[in-house]
Amino acid sequence: MLGMTFVVVASGLTLVVGLVADIIKEINQNGVSVLLVEQNARVALRLAEKGYVLETGSIVMGGASKEIRDNEHVKQAYLGG
Repeated sequence: MLGMTFVVVASGLTLVVGLVADIIKEINQNGVSVLLVEQNARVALRLAEKGYVLETGSIVMGGASKEIRDNEHVKQAYLGG
């Protein structure tokens, strides 16, 4: 396993999603493509090589995860500035 640990706090509950992230990475490293639909943009963009940003059901941006993470609109709207 990769040892990545992400902790998400939602509605007073602490959920450890690191194990899931490790499993997704391991599956992908074994040559299997993974389609990840995730509300936590920060986690999704760390795991993905490519991504898409959807707003009101339409794709408004797509490309390499790093490009999306570095985009000012994405930073403000989805990554907390």
